[in-house]
Amino acid sequence: MARLRRKACIALFLFTLFIFGTMMGLRTLKPTDGFSDLAPGLELMPFGEQSERRSVSNEAISQPQGTTNAADSTKVYYDLHIFYYMWYGNPKFDNNYIHWDHVMVPHWDPKISASYPKGRHSPPEDIGSSFYPELGPYSSKDPAVLEEHMRQLRAAAIGVLVLSWYPPGTADENGEAVENLVPLVLDAAHRYNIKVAFHIQPYKGRDDRTLHDNIKYIIDNFGSHAAFYRYRTSTSKSLPLFYIYDSYLTPPDSWANLLTVTGSHSIRNTPYDAVFIGLLVEEGHKHDILTAGYDGIYTYFASNGFSFGSSHQNWKTIKSFCDTNNLMFIPSVGPGYIDTSIRPWNNHNTRNRVNGKYYETALQAALTVRPEIVSITSFNEWHEGTQIEKATPKKIATRLYIDYLPHQSDHYLVLTRKWAEHFNKEKEQWLM
Repeated sequence: MARLRRKACIALFLFTLFIFGTMMGLRTLKPTDGFSDLAPGLELMPFGEQSERRSVSNEAISQPQGTTNAADSTKVYYDLHIFYYMWYGNPKFDNNYIHWDHVMVPHWDPKISASYPKGRHSPPEDIGSSFYPELGPYSSKDPAVLEEHMRQLRAAAIGVLVLSWYPPGTADENGEAVENLVPLVLDAAHRYNIKVAFHIQPYKGRDDRTLHDNIKYIIDNFGSHAAFYRYRTSTSKSLPLFYIYDSYLTPPDSWANLLTVTGSHSIRNTPYDAVFIGLLVEEGHKHDILTAGYDGIYTYFASNGFSFGSSHQNWKTIKSFCDTNNLMFIPSVGPGYIDTSIRPWNNHNTRNRVNGKYYETALQAALTVRPEIVSITSFNEWHEGTQIEKATPKKIATRLYIDYLPHQSDHYLVLTRKWAEHFNKEKEQWLM
């Protein structure tokens, strides 16, 4: 009996060992994505599995939008928006460098600030960016630069350029007024079948009344242009769409005077009615945005974990809130983040690009919540290292710039087109 028990134990041990070995062997066949460490809690599904796991959303507003340019049959998608900056200058077009010579912003704590470099950058070799543009430190006024930017946007399949905008005669603290460039951007965009929306910045004194003036000015001056972006709502209205940066700086009750139907100077159901998208940074902002009368939420920041809104793991919760309250959720994705060239003390918010994996993780996180529109931060915010514009390797005596190697300079344009096409295939499944 003892011999039989010994044989039975040996057989059971060998069988258990076989099962364990088989399971471990199968586990090694499971594809690894290398992304999970970049966005904890997010599973990246192979393309083929995603549409099968999704149900059709009842909140979808419109069909996937795209157009084909007759000149070269390159398709762009109007549900892919990208933030664009026209604040750059150089001596050839502007008599001096603008923004490329950005000041190194001191930390608010003098004790911490004392440990970091101060002063300004000195272009053309030393610029306020951790990357170096393939076009060099260009001017936004240069027609050749503007044309090249449109070519790159079209190559990336991006249909809507979201233009950073200040009222005439005003600018950010490091720039100069560039309102005269808006018609040039619209004309260039139109040549490539790209549309232009406006990203209204928080200039001094901005409130509900001045924003009303801004909207009226923009629509009166640019609303009839063929490249002016209009969004088709679920009620078939064709309305302009405005992103309001740092919308939380104005109390929601003040915004409600403009953005709700019963507001004291409501813009609703007037010739200047539009779709207004507010910025969500902190969790509480979603309730403020709802109270204020906004039509939707965007998150802007490309640093996952930097804020509640920019944290991929919170997007499902935000989307659920938006669906419940009839708001649009426009998640903002980016290829990475590094602003230490202008904020040398902010290294803790740096997000490494990991050769594009960080970007793809963000794009996958966005698609997971089935948005109507995805926004990209950014095309050319070089100071914060969020650009997908072409960059080039460069080394000078005092610094080594980051680049896109081992990939080509158009790596992030190529990735964007791949995901734009995938996004619209997904939407076709959601809307079936």
